[in-house]
Amino acid sequence: MNKEQVKGRVEEAKGKVKEVTGKILDDAGMELEGNAQKNVGKARAGIGDLKSDIKKHS
Repeated sequence: MNKEQVKGRVEEAKGKVKEVTGKILDDAGMELEGNAQKNVGKARAGIGDLKSDIKKHS
């Protein structure tokens, strides 16, 4: 696992926690912010996965 994958998955987890907290507290802004952060993390992890695949096949 490369740094990009780890950072992306950590960001995704933090976003999910924030999203759930927003739902529990009925805070739509926090929920949306968490959802966005989660999606950024997914994208970053995906980039890391792609880099890993390219490195394996080079």
